[in-house]
Amino acid sequence: MSIKNIRLELARDRDFPNGSAAHGYILKAPLTPEGHIDAEAWRRLREGCTVTRFWEGEPDETGHLRHTRGGHWAFHYDVKGDPDDDETGFKFESHVFKEGEYVSIQEHDGDLRTFRVVSVR
Repeated sequence: MSIKNIRLELARDRDFPNGSAAHGYILKAPLTPEGHIDAEAWRRLREGCTVTRFWEGEPDETGHLRHTRGGHWAFHYDVKGDPDDDETGFKFESHVFKEGEYVSIQEHDGDLRTFRVVSVR
């Protein structure tokens, strides 16, 4: 099982009516043949399962993909002194990560934003 490089770009929303390629995430995670995040492979490869949040006008943030006790997926950023630095993938446990699909992430500020999967390599 190899780690896939998944690029997510902001889909259309109220702030970006055309979406934005300058706002998104690069997620590195193992996927099943169907395109779901593979929890068993993640346990073996977790050190290589990272996320980078890129947001135009802000510095990139780098963290790790983690699997919560409730069975959900989250992005944990290595921000010292900030216990609330996680961002949660909305139903990532059931979503498919294939080009053209959409996923949602609840960001730091509590906003739930939708992102399009633009590449899986």
